[in-house]
Amino acid sequence: MPPARKLMVAALSAILTFAGILSFSNHLVHKSHTAEILEEATWIESSNSWSARKACGWFGVCGVTHWRSRMHLKDFVNYEKQRPLQTIKDPHAGWSEGKSNPADWSDDERVMRKVPQYVFDYAPLVHLYSGEHFWPGDIADHLEHVTPRLNYTTLQEQGANLTNLDELNDWTGGRYVFLTSEDDPEQVPGWLSAEKNIPKTPEGQEEATQEQPDKAQWDFKVNGEVLDDEARSEGWYEAGDGTTIDPELESTTKTSAKHDHHRRSNPTETDHPNENAQSRNAQTPPSDQRLKGGRSDAPAVLVVVDKGDGIVDAFWFYFYSFNLGNVVLNVRFGNHVGDWEHSLVRFQHGKPKAIFFSEHNFGSAYSYEAVEKIGKRPVLYSAVGTHAMYATPGTHTYVLPFGLLHDQTDRGPLWDPALNSHTYTYDYQSDELRSSDVTPQAPTQWFYFSGHWGDKFYPLNDDRQYRFAGQYHYVNGPLGPRFKNLGRKR
Repeated sequence: MPPARKLMVAALSAILTFAGILSFSNHLVHKSHTAEILEEATWIESSNSWSARKACGWFGVCGVTHWRSRMHLKDFVNYEKQRPLQTIKDPHAGWSEGKSNPADWSDDERVMRKVPQYVFDYAPLVHLYSGEHFWPGDIADHLEHVTPRLNYTTLQEQGANLTNLDELNDWTGGRYVFLTSEDDPEQVPGWLSAEKNIPKTPEGQEEATQEQPDKAQWDFKVNGEVLDDEARSEGWYEAGDGTTIDPELESTTKTSAKHDHHRRSNPTETDHPNENAQSRNAQTPPSDQRLKGGRSDAPAVLVVVDKGDGIVDAFWFYFYSFNLGNVVLNVRFGNHVGDWEHSLVRFQHGKPKAIFFSEHNFGSAYSYEAVEKIGKRPVLYSAVGTHAMYATPGTHTYVLPFGLLHDQTDRGPLWDPALNSHTYTYDYQSDELRSSDVTPQAPTQWFYFSGHWGDKFYPLNDDRQYRFAGQYHYVNGPLGPRFKNLGRKR
C-alpha cells in the first residue's frame, strides 16, 4: 500500500475511533455529569486562552496542555511535599455528639429505632484492592480538612461538623455547596489516602492472598442476577412505594430543628454488633479462622429501612475521601474528592433475599444464594481507585467496548464493616433518620446536608483540569446517602 494511502487509512481510523468514543461517551456524560454539562459554557469561558476555548467548543478537546498520560500514582505525586497532618481533636469524638437520649424514648420510639440482629448476622464483608491508594475514610475526619464553598466562593473557614452540617442548606438549599479540600488532592495528603484505615488483620490470622481462595460455601461463580418471576412470586422483589429524595428539589431539605431534638446525654450500654460478630467468628470452623474480616478505623454507616410486609432493606455505606478515576487511551478521567459507595441486603421475614452492589452511577443485584459468602455473610469486592463494588474478583468492563474502560478487583485486605459502624433507622416516607438502639448517640444532622461531599469540578483555567470526548479529569464531589434512592422498590 502506498504511503499516502496508509496515512489516509490511519487518519480515517483515528477519526472513526474518536467518533466512536465520543458516541459512547455521550451516553455516559448525560448519565453521570449532568450538573457539569449544564455549566459547560461558563466552564469553557473560564480559560484564559482564546485558542483553548475554541478548541474546546469546536472539537471537544479541552485543556490539552493539562493532560496527564497513564502513569503509576507514585510517578506524578510528590510525597515529599505532602502537608503534614494537622494537630486536631479526635475526629471520632463527633460520632457520640448526637442529642438523642434513650431514656426519653417511648416504647413506640424504641421499636422504630431497633436494628434486627439478623442485619448484623448477614452483614457484608468487603475485599479492598491489594494495590489501593485511597482507603476507607471517616466523614468526621474528612470534615476537618474541607472548607464549605458556594460553588467556588468560600462560605466559612471552619466549623462544619457532623452536628451542624445541615445548616449549610441555608445557602440555596445546599444544592450548590461543595465541601472543598483544603489541600491539593494531587499531592495526596495523608487524610486523603487514609492508609491508617487499612483493615487490621485479626490476631493469629494469615492475611488473605490471591492464591488463597475462600472456602466458604461458594463455587466461584455468580449464577445470574435476580430472577424476576421467582422473586415476584415470593413477594419481596418490589417493596414500599418507591418514594425517594430528588436532589434537584429544595423542598427536600430539612433543618436541624426538626431532627435529633432530644437533649444530649451520656451513651448508654447496649448490645453492640462487635461483640456478636466476635462471638460468631469464634464459633466458625478452624479452616475459616484466617478469613475473618479486619477492623478499620474508618466507620461504615448502616441505614436500615423497613418497607413493610416483612421487607427490610439494610444499606451499608462506605466512605472514601478520594475517588481515583479510571484510564482510557492513556488519559485519566473521573477523579473527585469524596466518594460514597454502598451495598444493600434485602430481607424478607429475617431471611436475606438479594444483594445490591453499587457501581458508579448504576449497580447490579443478585440473589443471596448466587454470591460468594464466608459463613453466611456475603462477600463484596471494591475496585481500585473508584471503589465500585462487584460480586467477584477480576476485571470488570463498563460503558465502553473492548475493555477500554474497566475496574479491577482482587482479594486484598478483608474489611468487616460491622466491627466499626454507626447505625440508623430511616423512614423513607417521612424522611426521618433516627440513631438506632445500637449507637443511640450517633448524630443525624450530617445526613440532611444536601450538597456535595467534595470539590466542585475545577474550571478549565486550572492546570489540573481537562476534558476529552465529553469526560472531565475532575468532576463534582458526590451527594450523600440521603440521595441514594433509599425508598427504592427494587
